Formats: sequence, C-alpha cells, structure tokens
Amino acid sequence: MTSTRIKVTILFSFLAAFAILPVLTARQAQAPTIGSPTPDFQLTGIDGKTHSLSEFKGKIVVLEWTNPGCPVVQRHYKDGLMPAGQRDSTAKGIIWLAVNSTNPNHRDFKTAETLKQIYSEWNAAFTTLLLDPDGKAGKSFGAKTTPHLFVIDKDGKLAYDGAIDDDSQGDKETRTNYVRLAVDSLLKGEPVATTTTKSYGCSVKYAE
Repeated sequence: MTSTRIKVTILFSFLAAFAILPVLTARQAQAPTIGSPTPDFQLTGIDGKTHSLSEFKGKIVVLEWTNPGCPVVQRHYKDGLMPAGQRDSTAKGIIWLAVNSTNPNHRDFKTAETLKQIYSEWNAAFTTLLLDPDGKAGKSFGAKTTPHLFVIDKDGKLAYDGAIDDDSQGDKETRTNYVRLAVDSLLKGEPVATTTTKSYGCSVKYAE
C-alpha cells in the first residue's frame, strides 16, 4: 500500500513538473518590461563583426529596429531625424545599434553590402547595423514596427520602449523626441519621465 502511494506521488510530481514547464517557457519568451534586464543577443553587423548586447554593459544603448523598405523609416532618415539623433547620441558616448530583422524571403530583404550602401547615402551615424534574419533578437524584445526604439541603461535594464517621437504622420512643426529625452535623463542620472509610448511605422517582416 505504501509502495503504491509513493509511486502515485512520484507520478503526480512528474506530471506537475511538465505542466509547469510551458508556463516557465512562456515567461522566458516574454519581452522585457521597463526596469527589467534586457535579453542578450549575438548578431553580425554590416561592419563584418559579431556583436553581443552584453559587451556594451556599463554604457547606455539605443536599439533601433529598421527596414529601408519601410516608408516611415525612409522619411525619418531622409528628413534627417534619425541621423541627427544618432550623431547626437554617439557623440555623448551612447552605443546606437540599428537592427534589421527582415525575413530573407521577404521582398524588403537586403544584403549587408546593400544595407551599408543605403544607410551611407542616408548619412546614418549609428554605431553599427546588426542583421537578425531569423528574428530571434527582435522577438525577444517584442519589436513590432520599423522603427521601434529601445533605450537600455548602464545596468542593462530597459529604460524606454516605443516610438522615436510623437509625430507619427510627419506633419508637426515641433516634435517631442522621446529617445533623446530618455538618453539625456539617463546621462544626468535622472529617472526617465516617459518610459513607454506606442511605436509606429511598418510591421517588422519576421520570418515565420
């Protein structure tokens, strides 16, 4: 009788462990929230080097999801908004990583050399542009649009998640640049006033 009870107990414990596993996996797959540590990744850049997010711990990092085939991305670069933000940030010691998570089978996919040429013509001033063809890095952050920006503090925690500014239609004379405000607050050691906004642009063209 005792032996039977032990076997039943072991069986239930075994089944319970498997029942909990999907929940734990789902939690691990969730995008980071404000104030939480950000997931690490290792991606190849158009500079030909492999970069991991963790190598920049101790520095403020801006992540910019991008796709040159998106009209909103084109607008932000051609009107000088994105390059100006990149130049201003990198001049202050900020690491600015653009990330392209476009599916290699999508019409918007571009090779590293083509991306290098396009962004050079657009006067981009990011630290480098990283290639994420399988979309794992983008999905780990919950990147939804191009552009979609994230600011990470020196401790590797998420400080801002959302749009670059409050001008989704591109028709405002004055704009609030949320990324610049977040970066400047972190540099001053102050809390970020606006930590989340709704990103706008084109959907990220993830591989299925």
